[in-house]
Amino acid sequence: MEAIVFDGFGGPEVLRVAEVDLPQPGPGQIRLRVVSAGVNPVDYKIRNGWLAQVFATEFPSTPGWEASGVVDAVGAGVTGLAVGDEVFGFTDTGSYAGYALATVVARKPAGLGWDEAAALPVAGETAQRVLDQLGVGAGETVLIHGAAGGVGGVAVQLAVARGATVIGTASAGNHEYLRSLGAVPVAYGEGLVDRVRAAAPRGVDAVFDAAGQGAVEASVELRGGTDRIVTIADGAAAQQFGVPYSAGGERSAEALAALADLAVAGRLRVEVAETFALTDAGKAQDRSASGHVRGKLLLRP
Repeated sequence: MEAIVFDGFGGPEVLRVAEVDLPQPGPGQIRLRVVSAGVNPVDYKIRNGWLAQVFATEFPSTPGWEASGVVDAVGAGVTGLAVGDEVFGFTDTGSYAGYALATVVARKPAGLGWDEAAALPVAGETAQRVLDQLGVGAGETVLIHGAAGGVGGVAVQLAVARGATVIGTASAGNHEYLRSLGAVPVAYGEGLVDRVRAAAPRGVDAVFDAAGQGAVEASVELRGGTDRIVTIADGAAAQQFGVPYSAGGERSAEALAALADLAVAGRLRVEVAETFALTDAGKAQDRSASGHVRGKLLLRP
């Protein structure tokens, strides 16, 4: 099969198209023919070697954590799924490929598109995990940095559904989008702290950093300390200021199905920014690294 691989850490130029062996499902695994694969900031960070102490990388390596596709083969012990079923979820092998192995998947509802399904697993799990870690509840005000991104957009909607007031940082071009999700938009950059204070004069109860780029320092100033601040985007700042860096949690087929149900019911908007051919994986990761993406980027093998 065709897959994107890299043989060492570096920039997007280390990514190459290769013919690799078709993976064989083990016990409890399914193999899916990938229709759409999610591109996440963690992908280029791993490729660059920035997360080598968090995620072990064996070369040659294929990037990608999530996909939607059609079940192509099932391993021993798999129940409830059969060849031909349409599914989406987390992949055990890199999803930047024609085929991938997976253990935690859910059925893709007919009313959910392939790209939207592939965009849900990482963003949904991350958003839910961090909001739970922060203990965000009704009547509180939460500041979400990078609110227009793939994770941020889902986090905004889930926080609003909890009854929280959301202040979301984003570029000016994404402010109307954030309003449509129920957030109060604030421009990032110089003067951010003053703008957030103006938008939330009683202060913010919790901060979810999905952007990095100085957001942790500003958040500590806004909170008057490090309590109830979590970053998924800046491990160095997390160490410097002593705030939690959240890098992964429990994966559940039931949670995936619940997210899909919300999307089909129109209660969770899944924003697809752009789709790329598999051979343009480097361009997709460059776009992700720009930090100005509204919604999710997808690859189409």
